[in-house]
Amino acid sequence: MAVDTRLAPYAALTLRVALGVMYLAHSVILKLMTFGLPGTGNFFSKVGLPSWLAYVTFAAEAAGGTLLVLGIWTRWVAVSLLLPLFGAIVWVHGANGWLFTAPGGGWEYPAFLIAASVVLALLDDGAHAAMRLKVTGAT
Repeated sequence: MAVDTRLAPYAALTLRVALGVMYLAHSVILKLMTFGLPGTGNFFSKVGLPSWLAYVTFAAEAAGGTLLVLGIWTRWVAVSLLLPLFGAIVWVHGANGWLFTAPGGGWEYPAFLIAASVVLALLDDGAHAAMRLKVTGAT
């Protein structure tokens, strides 16, 4: 199967920016502007997590989203954001069923974000990346 090396960097760019914008929206719009960080902390407490973890999660998603949009250390950022997504499935959404429209939100959305993050981590940084990682052994 032939790979179109001319367009592949733009495919990675599209995924990188879309995923980065999603992380930014999820942190800034949902956690900060909609629920507020204290409210998000209260929610974390209700599901059995320490409330301070809400602030760490917010910071990770906001910083990670920004780094992805800019194309800075894309692979490492995509991998580092997997932990909060797995946590969202295990502690919040897993018992609610598959569909995200289920009461309490199902796990389809975080599962899709895990898949997209893994794909991005496997790809190159894409076109217009500000800071690339050198991967030894790559062709």
